[in-house]
Amino acid sequence: MISMPKRMTGLLSGSGLLAATLLTVGGSGAAVATTAMGAPVPLAQLLSNHAFLTPPTTADCIEQTGLACYAPFQFQKAYNLGPLYKKGFTGKGETIVIVDSYGYQGIGQELATFDKSFNLPAPPHFIVLQPEGPIPPFNATKRPMMVGWAQETTLDVEYSHAIAPDANILLVETPVAETLGVTGFPQIIAAENYVINHHLGTVITQSFAAPEPTFANAQQILGLRSAYKNAAAHGVTVLAAAGDEGPSGPKTLTSQGFANTYFLRRVGEWPSDDPLVTGVGGLELFLNAKGKATQPPAVWNDTALFGSPAAGGGGTSTVFARPSYQNSVKSVVGASRGFPDISMSAAVNGAALVYLSAQAAQGTAGFYLIGGTSEASPEFSGIIAIADQMAGHGLGLINPALYSMEAAGAPGIVDVTNGNNTVTVTQGGATHTVNGWAAVNGYDLASGVGTVNAALFVPELVHAVH
Repeated sequence: MISMPKRMTGLLSGSGLLAATLLTVGGSGAAVATTAMGAPVPLAQLLSNHAFLTPPTTADCIEQTGLACYAPFQFQKAYNLGPLYKKGFTGKGETIVIVDSYGYQGIGQELATFDKSFNLPAPPHFIVLQPEGPIPPFNATKRPMMVGWAQETTLDVEYSHAIAPDANILLVETPVAETLGVTGFPQIIAAENYVINHHLGTVITQSFAAPEPTFANAQQILGLRSAYKNAAAHGVTVLAAAGDEGPSGPKTLTSQGFANTYFLRRVGEWPSDDPLVTGVGGLELFLNAKGKATQPPAVWNDTALFGSPAAGGGGTSTVFARPSYQNSVKSVVGASRGFPDISMSAAVNGAALVYLSAQAAQGTAGFYLIGGTSEASPEFSGIIAIADQMAGHGLGLINPALYSMEAAGAPGIVDVTNGNNTVTVTQGGATHTVNGWAAVNGYDLASGVGTVNAALFVPELVHAVH
């Protein structure tokens, strides 16, 4: 039995996103969760020195943590990638661009261990780029946010690669941490413009977001969009995680970067609600040991499990009007841009197995359970890389194609009709409910158009874009 504090720790977030590392609480059968989405994570205070030293099975995870976990091969099966792989569509020749504050200096070794453990090939090329200047040395004491960003980087790299195993990976690191509001975004946007201007990749995945009200005004957001305009003009697809607090989001942070208070009303999350970005929401998958679905997917919502907001982001923007490609769903979004556009796996109960080094884990090196929409965005980047390979070029802004496919009932889009993203928030001595949206037939503000059957979705998307 693992020696752990006998309490439940709320999910915290410094960037509106969530990743939870979970291990059995000593004697109680409950679990401890901490974040890894750009927020500092005092793992040493919460986790014992035990980790899964070899990849656990789903049954192992359920037995030891009470939560399901899935390996790359299970996600590949769940998204029906096998037929594409058999035809040689594995992302070969394409480059997935991953953008993270700080990144992590040990990611190469982590990925090599991950690949060996799950029988994945190494990416043909794995390049780390720092166009906005060198990253400060890793120091968990002086720069505690580096721990969370290290874990975020690992998740992004390992699961974009797990979906598109033959795609190149370009990890773009920036020297200023993205937190709430404008902080960190100028460096991120400049780095993305560098990548686009030098034609370094065809899909960019971003596992970060900030609630719109954390910016001083709409003009601040509008002034940060140059990379997205640049991407749309040069055939580059930009993805962003839709957030992990359902319709809410972090309002203020502690001095260490933890979510301190949450919005008690619905808020949009930028950049996932930007009309030039594809917002990726979160699902809970129900898979057996081989990755076959045992029941249909549901909107990710672990709020009841952890007692604090933990659900896929979704809602409408107060900055952006409804783009023309959402006219077919105007009855849902009204006059505003609605998000997410599509959803992938993000649940903590049904988490991705991620290999972390001792430094990144701030404990024992091994396999940990991580969830959140920052899992969903890199997974979808792998799908887009495969589609780019099939098309022979970058697809650029895919949102018009997604909504035309949804309107036409394309079989590659799997409708999600279960679950909701309503969350409860306890602060100021009171418990508040922030009502989200339920998944329904067709488009909704909890799951977007749904999720994917990749073997059908990829050729349909390529055809729709053309």
